Amino acid sequence: MDIHRLRVFASVFKHKSFSKASEELRLTQPTVSDHIRALEEELNCKLFDRLARKIIPTKEAGVLIGRACEIIEKVDGIQELLGEFKRELAGHIIVGASTIPATYILPGLTASYGKKHPGVLFEIVVSDTRGITDKVAAHDLLLGIVGAKLDNVQVHYTPFLDDELIAIAAPSFTGKKGLDLREIAAVPMVMREQGSGTRREFEKILVREGIDPQQLEIVGLFGSTDAIKQAVKEEMGISIISRRAVRDELKCNMLREIKIKHAGMKRQFYIVSHRRRTLPHIYKGFLDYLLSSAR
Repeated sequence: MDIHRLRVFASVFKHKSFSKASEELRLTQPTVSDHIRALEEELNCKLFDRLARKIIPTKEAGVLIGRACEIIEKVDGIQELLGEFKRELAGHIIVGASTIPATYILPGLTASYGKKHPGVLFEIVVSDTRGITDKVAAHDLLLGIVGAKLDNVQVHYTPFLDDELIAIAAPSFTGKKGLDLREIAAVPMVMREQGSGTRREFEKILVREGIDPQQLEIVGLFGSTDAIKQAVKEEMGISIISRRAVRDELKCNMLREIKIKHAGMKRQFYIVSHRRRTLPHIYKGFLDYLLSSAR
């Protein structure tokens, strides 16, 4: 049963007039008549007798009006409750993120958003790009931020922030200040695991330059960016890492950047969500904030 038809019925019953009901509801009189006619057909009974210029409710209308008003009040109450919920922007937001966004992007954004909306509690789930994407696809997460775009038809990727991958070494590194990718491939390297977005993007760059990633001289695999940095400091090898992750170390000369010749090492961070899920209002508000902060 259409709630709009019940609203029209209640207004006609109250005013005993189609014209006054049309004024109250800001509808044309023919539209009011159409709603009443459709409701009468649906209920298979006459609701109003039209006598000259008078509108007289039938007994069936007298039975219906009480229940109709109850339904209208309940619907109005639900709409008011949801309206308050949308205005409040309070609750628990769980965001998945790969290592770099979780460590160097989300803390600042969640802090600034939390100051504007103190009723919001954030929980950040950290995994590699593959892990976060799989969790979104499996409905374990509603929203994630990752460092690479995977082939998964269940999720939607929204471009977020740009990033730059750089080569880093210990300050004691005695090699040249600048290397091309083929020279990089011949130097001992420490890398992230296979599911890492950083590693995936670097391997895509190698393939683009005609270099087989299998040629890399990998001497260690680590599951976190901090472990990679520490291994490089200990002279285990060089590595490829987000510039965001080593800004402080480069300033303090704790690590050294190796310039890479003739290679664009840019990449994109993505916001990932499920194609078939509707984000709750509180998540939609945070997503809008993320996108506006990236402009």
